[in-house]
Amino acid sequence: MNDICGDIDNIIRIGEKMKLKKICSVVVAAALTFSLSVTPILADEVSDLKKQKKDTEEQVNSLQTQLNSLMTKISELENDLITTGEEISQTEEDLKAAQEEQEQQYQAMKRRIKYMYEAGTGSATVEKVLSSGNTTSALKQAEYSQDLHSYDRKKLNEYVATVEKVAELKDTLETKMDDLEKTQTEYEEQKTELNTTITEKSSEIKDLDVQIDEAVKKAAEEEAKRQEEARKAAEAAAAAEAAKKNNNNRNTGGTTNNGGTTNNGGTTNTGGTTNSGATYNPSTGNAIVDAAYSQIGVPYVWGGTTPYVGLDCSGLVQYCYRQAGKSIPRTSGSILAGGTIVSDPQPGDICWTPGHVAIYIGNGQMIEAQQTGVPVKVSKVRVVYYVRY
Repeated sequence: MNDICGDIDNIIRIGEKMKLKKICSVVVAAALTFSLSVTPILADEVSDLKKQKKDTEEQVNSLQTQLNSLMTKISELENDLITTGEEISQTEEDLKAAQEEQEQQYQAMKRRIKYMYEAGTGSATVEKVLSSGNTTSALKQAEYSQDLHSYDRKKLNEYVATVEKVAELKDTLETKMDDLEKTQTEYEEQKTELNTTITEKSSEIKDLDVQIDEAVKKAAEEEAKRQEEARKAAEAAAAAEAAKKNNNNRNTGGTTNNGGTTNNGGTTNTGGTTNSGATYNPSTGNAIVDAAYSQIGVPYVWGGTTPYVGLDCSGLVQYCYRQAGKSIPRTSGSILAGGTIVSDPQPGDICWTPGHVAIYIGNGQMIEAQQTGVPVKVSKVRVVYYVRY
């Protein structure tokens, strides 16, 4: 009987060992399968997203390079427009002076003709001298009349030549101005298109950042699950091994210490100070704004620097600052280079965009000399930088 019972116990122990081995194999195999199938897929997804982000960033960098080049062209074009506008203004002054000179010549010639006939020095006097037989006097009188005629004719020809030359120069300059303004329009369209594309691409990068973060988070979660499964499999294997060792006396007791402490604490300091780099003077700012308001309605003139008559954008800003006792450069590029970019705009600061400047008056508004055909007016702020002097 004892032998039979012993055989039965051996059979039971062998069966339990086989069962435990089978359980361990299944658990370990499941954990390995999970690790091998999930981890590579998530890694590939993160890698693809990062590649998309890199490609998009390269596109943005290329577009930004194009935009920077275009902004340089806009700045150069602004200088050409100002110079040509000033030349047109000077030509108009020259034409006006030529017309005034012609009027003076005409009035002088009328006075000479009137004097000749009233004093008897005209053709009537010549006839009188000829009839008296005094040939010498007649010749002198004729020569005098001819000299006057030649002088007037010469002056008239000079005037006509001057007027034609000035008019031709004005036509040439106006044609050049038209071409420059067309180029300006083309540049503005290109700038708008590039800015729009850069904004869209930047938005794509932000979306990819979100997707990458989500994919990385998901990969981390799956990795944690994989490690948990592996841990459970190891615990199961260890429990099976303990059961096998203690199977003879059916003792499965034991102590497992899985305790631990995880310290994820930390401190993040995101504080900072932004220094605008320029002190704001309310008195100066108010003087600048008052000067800008005084020019509302003044016509836009390229190269214009004359208040109440004609101003371009930088001419307006330069005038306003001059009224506050401040001297600033003539062009938008020089204005940006010479001032301080601030993040706390105040009335009197300069609203700057490539090729254009205006006076900030507060509440998201500015006063600007915008473009040909549009007088100085109050507009909603359009700005890349706020500049302070």
